[in-house]
Amino acid sequence: MISILQKEIRSFLSSLIAYVVIIVFLIATGLFMWVLPDNNVFDMAYANLDTLFTLAPWLFLFLISAITMRTFSEEKKNGTIEILTTKPISDLKIILAKYFAGVVLVLFALIPSLIYFYTVYQLGAPTGNMDVGATWGSYIGLFFLASCFVSIGLFSSVITDNQIVSFIVSMILCYLFYNLFELIADFKLFGAWDSLVAGLGINAHYQSISRGVIDSRDILYFISFIVVFIYATKTVFSSRKF
Repeated sequence: MISILQKEIRSFLSSLIAYVVIIVFLIATGLFMWVLPDNNVFDMAYANLDTLFTLAPWLFLFLISAITMRTFSEEKKNGTIEILTTKPISDLKIILAKYFAGVVLVLFALIPSLIYFYTVYQLGAPTGNMDVGATWGSYIGLFFLASCFVSIGLFSSVITDNQIVSFIVSMILCYLFYNLFELIADFKLFGAWDSLVAGLGINAHYQSISRGVIDSRDILYFISFIVVFIYATKTVFSSRKF
């Protein structure tokens, strides 16, 4: 499993797409935080990273889909899936290795954004006048959200041989699970059940953790979500072995 994980990370880092994803994420968040009007730190005159944590899920929706679209579909297209499935390693370990490789790449994108945190921290009046607890909670929530998106992207890649189809399916699923349930709840169609419907979506739990309180229910939701999609990926992968 470790060897496959290392291979996947090397494969990601040797391709242009990994660097494009990281650079696009940092530039886009940087522009909205420091340059573009209305939402930048200077215009809001308040020391926080709300712009980053509001924008990042929407960027990850596209960028993580781009990262994961080649995970299995490229293996099938190049015929290397046959070699992979004949190795003395279980299907689950193969999937987990690819999953954790995607998560590591997400970390590579998130770590440089800590520069924004340090800068805003220093700009506070007085220095450090910001809600550090909520900021770290938002980072944890963003990491779990991105991990959920990676599991969706992995599933989308295993169900098709075409990278573009995988990319589109992943984006659609990420959007639906991130925002759809909250949109449905906003229509107030289910009365007392509206909050339960909203809680089925990723966004509700992401916003909950972003307040700075790590609730075990939110952690359980994210872990369960990831497990479900990894199991679905394993089911499809095992049924389509060559």
